[in-house]
Formats: sequence, structure tokens, C-alpha cells
Amino acid sequence: MIDLDPDKLRDLPGWKGAPIHICMDADYRGLTFCCKPGYSLTFGFKCKRDEILDEIGLSPEEFIRIKEEFSKENDWDSDIVCFGSISYCCMRRGGCPRRDVALFDRYPNKIKEEIMEIYYKKKRELAIRILKAVDNPEGKEKVKPYIDLLENDTNK
Repeated sequence: MIDLDPDKLRDLPGWKGAPIHICMDADYRGLTFCCKPGYSLTFGFKCKRDEILDEIGLSPEEFIRIKEEFSKENDWDSDIVCFGSISYCCMRRGGCPRRDVALFDRYPNKIKEEIMEIYYKKKRELAIRILKAVDNPEGKEKVKPYIDLLENDTNK
């Protein structure tokens, strides 16, 4: 059983108890909201993505492969958003103009609430996929409680 800090969680449509960003001290599930490795960021000094990937033994290349494969499977490739894929988008509660436009393009017959529920459900699925890709024994031990939490959560 893991002890999650309630200040580091958000109840979002489609994902109750979603983690905040890794750069704000989220748990490993927050990797689903991280940017693409290899790019300089405005707030790069806060970014903990590479540190966390190293901690769990997942290479940046594997992280990119997972996100881009997920993007292709879900028709999330988009020239509108950063890094060319909605899979790299964050959880910004107030909305992100690029992300939201890309999502409205992907789901044109849905209202915003439905679109955001789809988005966060898929980000949850992506979190599972990222954590399950960890094959380093020490890393597997670290992420296992979070995989269990995601797979056994009844408040999706």
C-alpha cells in the first residue's frame, strides 16, 4: 500500500486521484503528463522527468517510443501541439489552447466535458503502459504499487 499526498492529486474527469506533474513532485504516474526528452524547456530547471526515468530504469528513448506508439494507436498525432503528439500534453486544469484545439479536432461531435474525460482516461492508460514498460528489477519494485493502484482503482 502506498501513501499518496492528497495535495499532489487531482480529481479529473475520467481519472480520480490523478497525480500532478512530476516537476511538482508527483508520483511515477505523473510521467504520463511529461514532455518529450531532448528539448529545452522554459522551466527546465524544475523538470524532473529525466531524473525519474533514470530512477526507475526507463530510458528516454523507450519513454518516447511508448508515447509515440500510444499516440499512433489513439490518433493523437497533431501538428498543433508541442512535440507533435497529444501524448506529451500536460494536465493544465485551466486548459491549454493547443491541446484543447487538438482534442476538439479529434473528437468533433463531443462536448468539452466528454472530451476531457476521454483525454484523462487515455492519459491514465498511458501511465499504466509507461510503468509496465519498466523492466529493471529495482525500478519494477518502485513502480509496482502504482501499477496496482491504477489497475485496481474503482474510481476511474
